[in-house]
Amino acid sequence: MASPSKAGAALAALREDLAGDVFAPGDFGYDDARVVFNTMIDRRPAVIAQCVDEDDVVRAVRFARELDLHVAVRGGGHSVAGMALNDNGVVIDLRHMRAVTVDPAAEAVRVAGGATMSDLDRATEVFGLATTGGRASTTGVGGFVLGGGTGWLDRWCGLAVDNLLGVELVTADGGRVHASPDENPDLFWALHGGGGNFGIATAITLKLHELPEFAIAMVLYRPEFAPDAVRTFRDVIESGPDEVSGGIIHFTGPPEEFVPPSLVGDLVCGALLTYAGAEQDMRKYAEPLLALPHEAEIVGAMPYADVQCMIDDPPGMRHYWSAEYLTGAPDDFVDVYCAAGRSMPVPTGTQHVLLPQGGAISAGPHEYPVPYRDAPWAVHPYGMWQDPADDERCRRWVRDVRADVRPWSSGAVYLNFIGDEGAERVVAGLGAGNTRRLAELKRRYDPDNVFRFNHNIRPA
Repeated sequence: MASPSKAGAALAALREDLAGDVFAPGDFGYDDARVVFNTMIDRRPAVIAQCVDEDDVVRAVRFARELDLHVAVRGGGHSVAGMALNDNGVVIDLRHMRAVTVDPAAEAVRVAGGATMSDLDRATEVFGLATTGGRASTTGVGGFVLGGGTGWLDRWCGLAVDNLLGVELVTADGGRVHASPDENPDLFWALHGGGGNFGIATAITLKLHELPEFAIAMVLYRPEFAPDAVRTFRDVIESGPDEVSGGIIHFTGPPEEFVPPSLVGDLVCGALLTYAGAEQDMRKYAEPLLALPHEAEIVGAMPYADVQCMIDDPPGMRHYWSAEYLTGAPDDFVDVYCAAGRSMPVPTGTQHVLLPQGGAISAGPHEYPVPYRDAPWAVHPYGMWQDPADDERCRRWVRDVRADVRPWSSGAVYLNFIGDEGAERVVAGLGAGNTRRLAELKRRYDPDNVFRFNHNIRPA
């Protein structure tokens, strides 16, 4: 740890040199700058460097190394474990780096390190193009992609990492590297699921796909009809084309126009069917879901970027999530899944989600560290609430769901869906053999484990 005089001089130099803003405790704006998505997280960094370009990122990394301070990197700030913040270290905040540059001729897009899904989706939809993004518009693109990346389009065009063309990275020594299939291919491999362990992604380039039309069917059921809805949804997905995706979501009925007043504040089971194509083609896949007794429906064409905003989480919520990836979704699993839905804490913002995989996910490249690729289904208990008095019951429910569905678990997991669940779960999210290779690469690119506020891979 540096002496106070050295630290003070270095901080003054950083304030002078950084094009962006620098916040330290006591500065006006410091408390606002350290607020993240999960309000359960309350950490006090020594310095928050709000970078505006790659040069700023280099300066901030070198400042942290000079003072031997831990580094956390903030993109969207959506890590449920609060990995975008630390105590008494440096936060390198990329939120002002949000440029998105589309090359429609090459069907590619360059996305700056602090851009969100909304930035990406709105920029590409102008050209009738899209790529796999998260299921919320406020998610940061960088962390999402480097962690693997699953969303409404993944059955059709693969996981986000399957569409990764290149990454511009600032390394732990303040250097700059470019990773692609032709440049630093080992590092490029590691960035297909290894997250922020190897450096700070100041920009990523992604492959785009033509998506002139998108359509959805959202059908709401009372909980007693949930088993029939889940089985029907399962059958639609498993017999349908890759363009069909979506999910089953148990949630508390919100006071929204599409929710009947009788369901507001009560448990609801929703089947969301998404379709990468025209409405008239989607409707035949929605027919079995609409034939079941239901309370409300929304069926029609909708811009993909708008669908991405449909289930955005409100600010100011407390979060605790987890996930299990499954070997299948047979009828006995459906009964267990729906029983867990009926036990969900209501009324809260908590959601009980069942997501399909398959399609282009399972057909994608198997050499990358994303071992959950072959699981056909995933359960994602998504605890979200506002009152601290609900902390214990919501967290307990999430843990109970994991335990209930474990007989069908494949053992693999998507790390972006979970918090800090220990080293064994990190290995489950990467694969044991992949973890050993990643640890060797970590030793090469970050031997001091500077980038440790993540699902951490310790240097070999």
